[in-house]
Amino acid sequence: MFSFYKYHGAGNDFIILDNRQLDFDDKPDFIRTLCQRRTGIGADGLILINSSQQQGIDFEMRYFNANGYEGSMCGNGGRCALAFAHKRGIIEGEGIFVGMDGIHKGSIIKDLGREVEVLLHMIDVDKIVPFEDGFFLDTGSPHVVKFVDDIHRLDVISEGKRIRHHSHFPEGTNVNFVEINEDYIFVRTFERGVEDETLSCGTGVTASSLAYSLLHPCSTVHVKTRGGTFTLAFDKKETGFTNITLQGPTCCVFEGHIQT
Repeated sequence: MFSFYKYHGAGNDFIILDNRQLDFDDKPDFIRTLCQRRTGIGADGLILINSSQQQGIDFEMRYFNANGYEGSMCGNGGRCALAFAHKRGIIEGEGIFVGMDGIHKGSIIKDLGREVEVLLHMIDVDKIVPFEDGFFLDTGSPHVVKFVDDIHRLDVISEGKRIRHHSHFPEGTNVNFVEINEDYIFVRTFERGVEDETLSCGTGVTASSLAYSLLHPCSTVHVKTRGGTFTLAFDKKETGFTNITLQGPTCCVFEGHIQT
């Protein structure tokens, strides 16, 4: 039997387990069953918090998509992992962990119990390239960004699937649709591995904000999604983007036990 915690970061939800004893069975079929909405716990993905052997690293984060397979970096997952590590006493106000794309630092901005505001440092982004009428970039996970009008009427599933399976991306890509408003952008994301629209996506919000800055030069972007709001900050250099931070809400929804 395993204890688990259910978290979400602006509607992007995860099953999180303290796996520092390395006793969780991470077979794809088992993880896929747990993530099923109607017959399992239900989640966009599952996160294992493992011990790290690297000096100065508080923990290792392993992220699995809802399809059961280990995925690339998940920004909201990283923020939820920091909130969980804070709850479990693994970190205090700040923490450092290693994810699929490298080392990340993060901070607990506000702790209200179940709800915790978390800031996560993302990896540097060295290039953004054109794709169709939008952009492609990697923020720890691959993302296409397209700017659209009337985003709430957009068929995110159909258009997202088309681009996700485009021959240009042999391993697939995530797809973000962005509407520009007066003082914020609104982002909807089709996620690879979940194979559906999620209420928000941390690496997608990051990608959308960086792409937006190419059209409207800035160093801070306010973002709304169907699941919540974010603030992105970054430094734009000739060689790309550095000091990228993703800040937004997390929430511990409930905890329980998994029978094996």
